Amino acid sequence: MWFKNLQLLRLRPDWDMSAARLGELLAKQVFQPCSGLQSESIGWISPRDDGQLVYAFNRQFLISLAIEKKNLPGQTVKQKVKEKAAELENQQGFKPGKKQLKELKEQVIDDLLPKAFPVRSTIQVWIDPVNGWIGIDASSPAKAELVFKYLVKVVEQLPVSSLRLCRSTTTAMTEWLSEDEAPGAFTVDNEAELQSVSEGKATVKYTRHALDAQDVRNHIVAGKQCLNLAMTWNAKISFVLSGNTTIKRIRPLDVVKNHADPTAKGSEEVFDSDWALMTGELNNLIGGLIDALGGEVQEELAA
Repeated sequence: MWFKNLQLLRLRPDWDMSAARLGELLAKQVFQPCSGLQSESIGWISPRDDGQLVYAFNRQFLISLAIEKKNLPGQTVKQKVKEKAAELENQQGFKPGKKQLKELKEQVIDDLLPKAFPVRSTIQVWIDPVNGWIGIDASSPAKAELVFKYLVKVVEQLPVSSLRLCRSTTTAMTEWLSEDEAPGAFTVDNEAELQSVSEGKATVKYTRHALDAQDVRNHIVAGKQCLNLAMTWNAKISFVLSGNTTIKRIRPLDVVKNHADPTAKGSEEVFDSDWALMTGELNNLIGGLIDALGGEVQEELAA
């Protein structure tokens, strides 16, 4: 149930939309599977397969965006076009031109799409009106932008802004490695990626490898900066922090798992318990990170 990644957006705390109203808005763009000639379909689905487009517990909302695509192998399309082009050449006595080849390709795609198997994926979205967050379970900014694009289509004038911090995440991570000291309740784990700021972009990666302080410091002195850093917060949650402040590969440790409500019975109660535990711990983690990165730019939040 835990999110694996977090792309964060700031949501104004005065946003007071109810789960019921949010569900009504999402229903305007509910997911529909790809039709015969449709190559892609995107829309909102029930995050718990219970027909409700918004799951809400303790004023923490969960919604899900479904993306379904029909992928046609490029080599297959190319081969079919080649075969049809040869047939057309035999019929008309000369090779088809660019316009004819384009039309043949469109025809091949139309013929193959109804037979293609759709592949569906979902992106989970956590909306926290209490603390003012939208957290998207996506490792790349592009996927987060896609979610935001579809969210603002149905929720007009959504009061969000990007997370603006007083310190650069890249600069802060580089400093922590250089000084061999993590901030606050954080510890540095055995994984890091450093890249040169020069044109060559020379890169050094440590994977499941102890970070020798002097070795890392030498790379930093040579002009490299930290792009990704594996860390653990408060001995509870391990993750990888990236230079754009994306939190990746989130993993709750046993000390957190053991705090799950032992009295929860049935799938609904267990889900409620896990959701409350995850959102509570992630809020604490986010707060710790913001403090470690010098706090937020207040002028941006007030805009």
